[in-house]
Amino acid sequence: MSKRFAIISIGTNSTRLLLADVAPAMARVETARSVGTRIGEGLGEQGRLGDEPMQRTLEAIGQFQRAVKGHYIRLFAVATSALRRAENAEDFSQRIEALLGTPLRTLSGEEEAAASYRGALTAFGELRGERVGVLDVGGGSTEYAVGTSTEPEKVISCETGAVRLTEAVPELAGRDGAVKEESVERARAIARKALEPLAECAAVERLALVGGSATTIAGMLRGRRTSIDSYDLTRADLQRALERLLAMPLEERKKVAGMKPQRADILPGGIIAIETAMEIIGSDKAVATTSDLLLGILLQERDASAGQAQVVYTKASETRGRFRP
Repeated sequence: MSKRFAIISIGTNSTRLLLADVAPAMARVETARSVGTRIGEGLGEQGRLGDEPMQRTLEAIGQFQRAVKGHYIRLFAVATSALRRAENAEDFSQRIEALLGTPLRTLSGEEEAAASYRGALTAFGELRGERVGVLDVGGGSTEYAVGTSTEPEKVISCETGAVRLTEAVPELAGRDGAVKEESVERARAIARKALEPLAECAAVERLALVGGSATTIAGMLRGRRTSIDSYDLTRADLQRALERLLAMPLEERKKVAGMKPQRADILPGGIIAIETAMEIIGSDKAVATTSDLLLGILLQERDASAGQAQVVYTKASETRGRFRP
């Protein structure tokens, strides 16, 4: 019997939709969409969500709602870094709740890390006691989680991401042409400082990368914008992709095969954050996967509801046992 859950997520750069049947042990994704709404645009300077980014995001959410209406039994809505930081987040959250008819949950960085970990575990298959890590470089923050089972043993959230790093070093966007090495080194220094807490984690045997930067890099290396389940990446791959992009002006980047044009300005910042994190973690290779935060939340909700059902069943059994003649 199918159990379709849907989730809408508001990230700093993208607003996304996932519809999945979570009844089977290996959840089956039926619909996945992403629109670059960049709700975090200008947030660093003014501390408030702008009117245009909010309107873009509301329009995308309305489109998503219409696309899956009648196809799910539960709908969830979450937000991440931008709404954690914005002064007017509460007002915007109320507008979304009125539109969707379901509460908007703004995840803490630690909750985001744990959910990304849960979703990405599907890229590893069955764990056999090895310690794995899941790195999620988003637009406004970077999350990392490590563990040996479905529950992470340590989660970390750092205040940097592709959008925020690009805002800190605007030259990375390529609007003025090729990017100079001094700008790249300045961005690396900012990323290293922000990502220092990752060094506290134990070494991992396998690493997964989730988030739009990682999957866009995979698309570039494949030369096409097709959906991927997983794709092996090395730090050398990241460096080659970065060097290629930094030599191009923004409009040329947008034409690169496999590139999402809306991400062309912030992708170098995303690559720098990923590569810096991998250096700190001590991993030279990883698997990029689309099984991420959204799937992780649906799996967490599925497991939680199954646990509640088990509790109800157990209590009923105990009652029957006490009163059985």
